[in-house]
Amino acid sequence: MQGMITVFWKELADHFTSWRFIILFALVLLAAVLATRGAFESIRGEVTGVAPFVFLRLFTVSGEMLPPFLYFIVLLVPIVGIVLGFDAINSERNSGTLSRLLSQPIYRDAVINGKFLAGVVTIAIMLTTIVILVSGIGLRMIGVPPSSEEAIRLLVFLLVSIVYGAFWLGLAILFSILFRRVATSALASIAVWIFFFFFWSMLASAIANMLAPAGEMVSSQLRNVEVNLMFMLVSPINLFQQAMVVLLIPGMRTLGQILQSPGGLVPTSALPLSQSLLSVWPHLVSLIALTVVCFAISYIKFMREEIRST
Repeated sequence: MQGMITVFWKELADHFTSWRFIILFALVLLAAVLATRGAFESIRGEVTGVAPFVFLRLFTVSGEMLPPFLYFIVLLVPIVGIVLGFDAINSERNSGTLSRLLSQPIYRDAVINGKFLAGVVTIAIMLTTIVILVSGIGLRMIGVPPSSEEAIRLLVFLLVSIVYGAFWLGLAILFSILFRRVATSALASIAVWIFFFFFWSMLASAIANMLAPAGEMVSSQLRNVEVNLMFMLVSPINLFQQAMVVLLIPGMRTLGQILQSPGGLVPTSALPLSQSLLSVWPHLVSLIALTVVCFAISYIKFMREEIRST
């Protein structure tokens, strides 16, 4: 335990003093603030003090020029996790510091556990700071404090966002163990992110059209949508996004359960917090399971590989 704490504090100090993390933190914070400002411009007419869940709309409504705050979290948190983990192991292996570290009274599991824990805590501090700052700015702009239910929904959103970042951190650490070159592990991590963020939806749609073609019958169209949504859940990005949409937009059951009206797609009546959590529980469990599996593979691989002194 003492060895893990030593590695943890060393890695935490390295993260918060590195320019790449400072620049990335500033970028995420700037995007979040601008998205909140754009959301306020869009919902200004709704701020009456009696409209339900006005405060949450700061995180889900897009402005005229920028997407919503939630979009930036979905987009940028994987990059933060990748930046914190893509050189966690191979950079120390290549420089020879890993063998010298393990020659000290520090066990292997303390090294990887300390590195992963430091990365998760760094992500948690960053996201907590951003959510608090954005909430304070939003409160100053709209003058309507969040209700107790809105505060709980934001807290759950924050916790799940940390798990989401931990998955990408674990994936990046896995690639840093599998590949000796730092550039290769970084490119592999970014390639996975690009594949799931940009291409998986198109691939899932193509698979759904092949397995369940959408004909003229309503039943066949519904079946096509169901198959498409099922394959979309393979992506950790879509798992997180769908869960957060249901959580932060209380009237939304799932992305597939919305009503069509002459004005466009509108959510149904608001769900209580317990029902929203019940709806997204499978998504949250799947995301946690993916994170655990990813780190477990990294742990086993690191514990079994040979590390020679250089």
